[in-house]
Amino acid sequence: MNFNATFLGQTIAFIFFVWFCMKFIWPLLLGMLEAREKRIADGLAAGERGEKKLEEAEQYLLDLVHEGKQKASEIITQAQKRGDEIIDEAKETARTEGKRILEGARGEIEQEKETARQDLRQQVAQLALLGAEQILMREVDRNAHNEVLNKISADL
Repeated sequence: MNFNATFLGQTIAFIFFVWFCMKFIWPLLLGMLEAREKRIADGLAAGERGEKKLEEAEQYLLDLVHEGKQKASEIITQAQKRGDEIIDEAKETARTEGKRILEGARGEIEQEKETARQDLRQQVAQLALLGAEQILMREVDRNAHNEVLNKISADL
């Protein structure tokens, strides 16, 4: 065996193998590596987009929460205002109703006083007539007059 012929055969086989790998296997491997690189790059880009969307969603959520708190605060303020207005209206209505009831009661008291006065006048007039009648029926005597007047005074 000759070293040169073997070496030359191995060299030709190696060159053929390298040429075959470069022609058929290397482009296939490069294509797979490029596809994988593209998928990784797309995944990273999608991750960045996802993070950006997450940040936007968090900011939107914070804005919604802030807006909701403001609206709730406004509603509470309006409710307190309306509650105060209702209380004021109720107080005013109560005052008006109280005045009306008081005036009605005063009018009723005056009417009852006037009725009592009229009744009293009628009773006094009847007693005066009874007294005068009794005085006239009896003799015209001073002692008898005093006795009748004392009796009338006792009845009053």
